Amino acid sequence: MRSIDVNRENMLFLECLSSSTRISMIELLNNGPMNIKELAAELNVSSAIITKHVQKLEQAGIISCTSTVGKRGMQKLCMLQLDAVQLQFRPGRPQPPQNRYTFSIPVGQYNAFDVKPTCGLASTTNIIGMVDDPRYFADPAHVQAKHLWFGSGWVEYAIPNLLLRNQELERLEISLEICSEAPGYNEQWPSDISFYVNGVEAGVWTSPGDFGSQPGVYTPNWWNQGTTYGQRKTLMVTEEGTYMDGVRISDVTTHMLNIDVNKEVTLRIASLDTAVNCGGVALFGRGFGNYDQEIEVSMYY
Repeated sequence: MRSIDVNRENMLFLECLSSSTRISMIELLNNGPMNIKELAAELNVSSAIITKHVQKLEQAGIISCTSTVGKRGMQKLCMLQLDAVQLQFRPGRPQPPQNRYTFSIPVGQYNAFDVKPTCGLASTTNIIGMVDDPRYFADPAHVQAKHLWFGSGWVEYAIPNLLLRNQELERLEISLEICSEAPGYNEQWPSDISFYVNGVEAGVWTSPGDFGSQPGVYTPNWWNQGTTYGQRKTLMVTEEGTYMDGVRISDVTTHMLNIDVNKEVTLRIASLDTAVNCGGVALFGRGFGNYDQEIEVSMYY
């Protein structure tokens, strides 16, 4: 987490948070990268004004921009760079240590699954096995997958548990790029995605859709299966409750997760047949989507 001292030297950053337009831009970019024209259309302001706001946000390190090929030549694609910041009103004071274990778990390294079509696996160079055949989820090559998708069912990952007997889990954070899974793609395709930790349903997040109308920043050029990127979401289980991107989604606490120092922690990501919106799951790792990351886990104690 980036720390910002509240002083005149950091006015550029602090001023970025004083504009309702810039805050609205940050909210939009939380759903995924957008170009200047798209931002202008969503906020009903001119592209020239959006460009000025983009320059401020980029200079402050809140967003980053890259030039990509669009339908009408080059376009400037903007994406959210920061997940969180900590404002220091009394800089220089010692901060309590944040003890944690961190892990980066490739999306293809699940250790159990039960999925139904539409489904499939892809590395950065090719499709793994055959599309819409769940049997290939058991192919040893699944560990190479950087993108996987399924219409319903679940995949489960093992999170290493390095906690010692005198260390108690205070907060579990899981960051991942994820969205719904529709045949081809459908950006209006809600999906109720459930997250289970050690068999406990920590919460449900409803993905608004399956995104494919524009290329993913890191998605390989050969990819032509529809879905191109997801949304980066952060699930956080604390001693007070469970949150998705800071919004409370359940009363499940770390004390309810049945953490055993002799066992790994399991993470199950599911789209249940019984859900109101059974819209599937698509996961993205490094080399796919808009964020160059795997499933990033932090265990604070």
